[in-house]
Amino acid sequence: MKIGPIIPAIFIALTSVLPVWADVHQTETVAMKFDQAIPNVPGKSLIVVEVDYAPGAASPPHRHAGSAFIYAYVLSGEIESKVNDGKTRTYKSGESWFEAPGAVHSVSRNASNTEPAKLLAVFVVGSQDKKLTTPVE
Repeated sequence: MKIGPIIPAIFIALTSVLPVWADVHQTETVAMKFDQAIPNVPGKSLIVVEVDYAPGAASPPHRHAGSAFIYAYVLSGEIESKVNDGKTRTYKSGESWFEAPGAVHSVSRNASNTEPAKLLAVFVVGSQDKKLTTPVE
């Protein structure tokens, strides 16, 4: 058996698959947009982040700060989301959902492998809670 011709074929196969694997395993990019204590609600802050998903990108399963009530609004594209034991839903641009304090966000990803997606997440959170997201094993 001659191995020589097999090695280039394996190399070509791997280099054509790796970019797809890398895209599917990308995570989101999060940018802080607003962070302010709420003057008439002592101990609470309003924090807003913009979450960008490249095509095929996803967030790992996570939970948010225990005091966080979250409103999520899809700015562009489509986002697949599953919170707690609810169904996995696809939200389109202009649609929204909420997450109650202590919720587990097991699915959060771009529904498209070809187009980017973006959402705005608005947190009402205890001012002492500086870590907004914690991975879930």
